[in-house]
Parts: sequence; C-alpha cells; structure tokens
Amino acid sequence: MTAPLAFSAEVTQARQTGAPIVALESTIIAHGMPFPQNLETARRIEAEVRAAGAVPATIAVMAGRLHIGLEPAELESLASAKGVMKLSRADLAACLAIGRIGATTVAATMIAADLAGIAVFATGGIGGVHRGAETSFDVSADLHELARTPVTVVAAGAKAILDLPKTLEVLETLGVPVIAVGQDEFPAFWSRSSGLSAPLRMDRPEEIARAHLMRARLGLRGGQLVANPIPAEAEIPRDSILPAIEAALAEATAGGIAAKEVTPFLLSRIFDLTEGRSLPANIALVLNNARMAARIAAAIVTERAAAG
Repeated sequence: MTAPLAFSAEVTQARQTGAPIVALESTIIAHGMPFPQNLETARRIEAEVRAAGAVPATIAVMAGRLHIGLEPAELESLASAKGVMKLSRADLAACLAIGRIGATTVAATMIAADLAGIAVFATGGIGGVHRGAETSFDVSADLHELARTPVTVVAAGAKAILDLPKTLEVLETLGVPVIAVGQDEFPAFWSRSSGLSAPLRMDRPEEIARAHLMRARLGLRGGQLVANPIPAEAEIPRDSILPAIEAALAEATAGGIAAKEVTPFLLSRIFDLTEGRSLPANIALVLNNARMAARIAAAIVTERAAAG
C-alpha cells in the first residue's frame, strides 16, 4: 500500500517538469495566528517561494489525505477551520485514519516532504529542548526527525523560547549538520544573535545544496538544519526580547502549561509583552526563509542536472 498523498495541480506540474519545490508547514496557518491574517500570511509565503523561482507545497491533512500543496480553496478552508489537530510524527497516521483536519509541525512536514520526494522545507523556527527539560523531558520530536529524515530545513534557528545551548548539543549528538547562513553565530529566531557559535557556516545556496546531495552520496541518514538569520531591519535585538521571553516562561510555569500547549502559549504572551512587535518579526523571518529555501531547492535541481 502506498501513502495517501494528494498533490495540488501546481505541485503535480512541477513534479512532471522537474521544477524545484519547497515544502511549507501548516501549523503557522492553523495555530500561529487568527483568521484572516493567517490566510494572508500563508499566501505571502507561497508567493515568496514562487518569486524566488520554486513551487510552494503547503502540507496538511484533509479528508483522509496527506495534501502536498493546497489549492486556493483548500488553503482558505484550513485557515478558517476549527479544531485542527497539531500533527507531529506521533499523531500523523491517526489523523489520516480518523479523517480529521490536521496541520503539520516541522517533524510531520519533513515526513510528508520525504514521501513526496521534496528535498527542501521552509519554516519559521524548529522545536528543540525546552527550558527545564532535565526534569520535564520536554524535547521536540523535530530534533529526532532531523536526524532520520533526509530533508534540508531552512529556519531562523530554533525558537528563542527554548534552551538553545541544549538544543545545539542534542543536534550535535544526533549528527545533524547545523549551518548558519552568512554569519558565524547561531541565530535566535526573532534575533540575529544568540551568543552561541554555529557549528558550520555557508554563505551561498549552492554550497548548501551540494552538502545536501553529498549526504545522500555518503549514505548518511537525516537532513540538515539551515539557520538563516532574520533580516537585520526586522529583528528584535536579543537584549530587548529576553525579558519578554523570561516573563512568558515564568507565567507558563506558574500556570502549569505543558506539552503541546507550551509553545502557542509562550508565543501569544510574547506577542502581548512586546506590544505586537514579535508578530511582524515572525512573518519577516518566515518570508526570508521561504526565499532562501527556494534558492537552495533550485540549486539542488541544477546540481543534479549537472551530475547527469
């Protein structure tokens, strides 16, 4: 039996012609912001991928099918839907089996992209090791997915609400390449600076594409994390955002917020504590990642063609 995949018309044509494709998650649509802003943002992200020379494939589960690319009406339906499941590796199959609507996180989007033969995925920031994980054991499935699924993930680092040093340590232990673009420092989502050195640095999409292909030639499992810093004009400097992060974390602890509810709660509170500054920064970094992912996807197509 084959996976129940449903390809959009645009993605189908791209597969037939060999055009570069970029996978996009859907959690940002269903759980990241309210309607209709979520729909407008999703359309902007897809448009950014197209403008940079690739085809967008927004991933979601609808009517028992794993959709690889959404038609305009499907995108609008997802953006306005209620009770959408938030899917990772653990619940992707269950959502398909029971016919629920589901939005994919980083891990689930990577699985879908790999099933569809898509090499590159653009997101905002990956999940990682949460603060206090030494007692809560709250570690995102995204890290293990990066270690097992051969997709290059373009993100503005890991979400700054996480324990970034521990996140980098786990990625190193799992053998995941962490590549900062254009700087030696690992970016911290809303901020270009984290105070942490990036394990690797590459400045050109072509270099990242060649590294992706070389991993396959060597038979290495897993993907790459491309840490693409937020544009300088859109960032919230680290010293400005840290007090809001610490305050939100303290509120989550006091309120007993746990598991999948932690990240949405923290992002919502940081939006309030920054007087809304975090949301346009978030949108800017996702658009920036979409552009970079499209360039990497195009470079992979070019490199494969050159290799015959």
